[in-house]
Amino acid sequence: MPRIPGASSRLQDNPVAGPKRVLLAAPRGYCAGVDRAVIAVEKALNLYGAPVYVRKQIVHNVHVVSELEAQGAIFVDEVDEVPEGSHIVFSAHGVSPAVVNAAADRQLQAIDATCPLVTKVHREAVRFARADQEILLIGHEGHEEVEGTAGHAPERTTIVNGPEDVDKITVKDPDNVVWLSQTTLSVDETMETVRLLRERFPNLKNPPSDDICYATQNRQVAIKKVAVGADLVIVVGSANSSNSVRLVEVALEYGAKAAYRVDYASEIKQEWLDGVQTVGVTSGASVPEVLVDEVLRDLAGAGYGDVQEVKTAEEDLMFSLPKELRKDLEGNRDERALGGRRSS
Repeated sequence: MPRIPGASSRLQDNPVAGPKRVLLAAPRGYCAGVDRAVIAVEKALNLYGAPVYVRKQIVHNVHVVSELEAQGAIFVDEVDEVPEGSHIVFSAHGVSPAVVNAAADRQLQAIDATCPLVTKVHREAVRFARADQEILLIGHEGHEEVEGTAGHAPERTTIVNGPEDVDKITVKDPDNVVWLSQTTLSVDETMETVRLLRERFPNLKNPPSDDICYATQNRQVAIKKVAVGADLVIVVGSANSSNSVRLVEVALEYGAKAAYRVDYASEIKQEWLDGVQTVGVTSGASVPEVLVDEVLRDLAGAGYGDVQEVKTAEEDLMFSLPKELRKDLEGNRDERALGGRRSS
């Protein structure tokens, strides 16, 4: 198993104007969809042996990907890189029907680890396209989730990157438009985009339920509460994790004097702590708790040993694993048939 990088230099316990403390956001870290996807790869390796191929990163976290590579997972960009007949896992971000068909053409044994909340958006896209409605998909162009959702209704979907795109959008029938969104966006920015879209298209229809996932919303609510009282916020998460990057933006918007994203505790810089009494800490939805523990340990060494949890919600959601993984090779139900929040 890969080791967590050690601190390149010890953080110093320098004096500040008052008592030092950490405000630890809760909820944080793994959501049910991420846990389900990671378990899916682990179970596929246990059932079928290495290698098991994974299209794209199973979740957007460098440490998780490194751990799975050490166990025998091989990550590829496209299915044509996978030997015919092999096992392949589709990532939590989802894929388009074209990817599913390409895997079938290579006789790959596909395991779909798409988060069920992303699958819900896929189904909405299909339903709206069948109803001949135009879809305005709010999300980051090029993100795997957006590519997957758009791929379910490519002729009916226009991607809206954010508020700055609204004036550029053209539609065939302004009275027959519906919006959907990537599940990991900033709630505030998404609703601002919707507001501006509705100014242009007053009859814009809403999806039947909120597309931004519960975990993304919960983590944003928690960091808003933390940010108000924080001199510095540290978000643990990878650069390609949309929800982690959003947490930095939300922290700054809601009062944090400074906010930074790190993959590992070793990336925390001494100068970030200059004059800082209160450090807020949180993590993105694809981050194992062990990485947060490392941050807290390093901060404690710098005098921030008083940790106060700021809890804004409880999470106990669990999802069934992909059907191929709910039983062992003998056909017996496996005890790890569910994915949900877990601490590491």
